[in-house]
Amino acid sequence: MVEMENSSLNNPNVDIANDAVATTARTPFQYGIASEVASPVSTGGASVSMDYREYLNYFYCEYAKGLLFLALSLVFAFAVPAFLTKSGGLAVMVNRGIKRSVDILGAVTGLLLTLPIWLVLPIIIKLDSRGPVFYSQTRVGRNSRKSDRRFYQKTDVTDRRSRDRRRTDCLGKPFNLIKFRTMVDGAEKASGPVWATKNDPRITKLGRFMRKTRLDEIPQFINILKGDMSLVGPRPERPAFVADLVEKVDNYERRLEVKPGLTGLAQVSSGYDSSISSVAVKVGYDVEYIDNWSLWQDIKILLRTVVVVITGRGAC
Repeated sequence: MVEMENSSLNNPNVDIANDAVATTARTPFQYGIASEVASPVSTGGASVSMDYREYLNYFYCEYAKGLLFLALSLVFAFAVPAFLTKSGGLAVMVNRGIKRSVDILGAVTGLLLTLPIWLVLPIIIKLDSRGPVFYSQTRVGRNSRKSDRRFYQKTDVTDRRSRDRRRTDCLGKPFNLIKFRTMVDGAEKASGPVWATKNDPRITKLGRFMRKTRLDEIPQFINILKGDMSLVGPRPERPAFVADLVEKVDNYERRLEVKPGLTGLAQVSSGYDSSISSVAVKVGYDVEYIDNWSLWQDIKILLRTVVVVITGRGAC
């Protein structure tokens, strides 16, 4: 049987009918000898000579790239804001930069276009009624705190401050809003903070005209340049009203997620606040604006504001 298989393998013309006994010829293997590879590391006390370019490439790969990676890692860990590492963080930063640029450009343009009003209106205000030309009032701006830092501070820290830096929590950053005075001097000394109503007796004759044409809002271009406000956004409210309305109106605190605006979707869609129900309606517009913000939306609101100023719609 062995002789038959060997003869069949040696003779290619032999037809093997039985596949079970078919075999293949063995292929002999040969082992090579490893040759010496050039290495920059000295072996046995004898160093291998290298070209200067190979030295530079070696140190560049081993040290320069490694140190650069370490430096960039430290910068990313300690210098890059945390929100940029989240999904959409970079887009948020770009949108804020675009909005701020538009605010500055719009405020400068507004101040230049209204320069004649700045020269004439203060004189008329002084002639119309006694009191200052400008009226400054504390309003609540954007809430830049996403959470209470002191609440999450470790309990075993012994050198913590006795109080927070913000002595009064207004739920947002307070700032002084500037307007041309439209009411008699000391209008709220007896009543305290109250909403203006239709045909409010505290409003002067000139003040009624300024409110209807929105001329009293012109000094707020200064607030925009300072960064307290934006051209478009929710209307800023007084701290006393914010503390009360946040408890009575759903989603009211969401208005504080963005900077308040000189105009906004709520302002061009509704009039002055006069009741809780009117505030709830305007909060709905504010939330819609925040959730669907775009530069084109701001442009449309600004164009609608021009119509409101010309027609005097929604004035108190």
